[in-house]
Amino acid sequence: MGRHALLVEPGSPEAASALHAELMRRREAGELPPVREIVPAAHTVLIDGLDDPRALAAELAGWEVPPPPAGAGRTVRVPVRYDGPDLAEVAEHWGVRPGEVPEIVGGVRFRVAFCGFAPGFGYLTGLPERYRLPRRATPRTSVPAGSLALAGEYAGVYPRSSPGGWQLIGSTGEVLWDPAREPAALLTPGTEVRFVPAGGQAALRDRNGAAGRDERPAAARNENAPARDGGPAVLRDGPATVRDGSPAAVPGGSPPAARDDGPAAVREGVR
Repeated sequence: MGRHALLVEPGSPEAASALHAELMRRREAGELPPVREIVPAAHTVLIDGLDDPRALAAELAGWEVPPPPAGAGRTVRVPVRYDGPDLAEVAEHWGVRPGEVPEIVGGVRFRVAFCGFAPGFGYLTGLPERYRLPRRATPRTSVPAGSLALAGEYAGVYPRSSPGGWQLIGSTGEVLWDPAREPAALLTPGTEVRFVPAGGQAALRDRNGAAGRDERPAAARNENAPARDGGPAVLRDGPATVRDGSPAAVPGGSPPAARDDGPAAVREGVR
């Protein structure tokens, strides 16, 4: 990325997600210098196109970054048929009947933490720890497009047929990636995602009429998407490598693991 990029390593997936939300909020409010891109990953946030990365790095050190507020921003409701080949196994792992899985998944307010692996694939966080699952011992050579899958702390929907090792619990007919749509990805970082039973028309709408939420079915949407105490603490100059981008976190392999990075880091001149 060169001399106009800043890589921020907040120290945990939750902190990275919170920092991304705060950066987007400040950008929308005109409180950030001009930037070309703000790109979240599992443990990092990349800010590219800065005139003076060093100045923003110094400013970030003093930020108070709140957790992302629930219900803020865009919400996408994805209709799901719970017909996945791993549904019974997942239910057994959770200690429930297969018919209870839709209620459990539907009760979670997922949030797109970052995107990767394939165009349109969003890594969704929010799954309670007691429902986290290991990936399959033997990955499938082909997972159908539209498959709703779980692994580790993440949920995701495969935008196209591809190999994968996550647990498949359902499917959707929604188009996750459409180059003719703006944005092309249905699930963009920061978006709240709710999975509703396919055919449940009432569930596809937000009856509370919350401000800023699109109440149309997901396929009809075509709009632009717009914890920790204290900000990033350690500033480092010089080039660095983006460590936690999505290629290492592919659904065919292990989900990105949480790690203890110690103090947060801000790095300039990412190449």
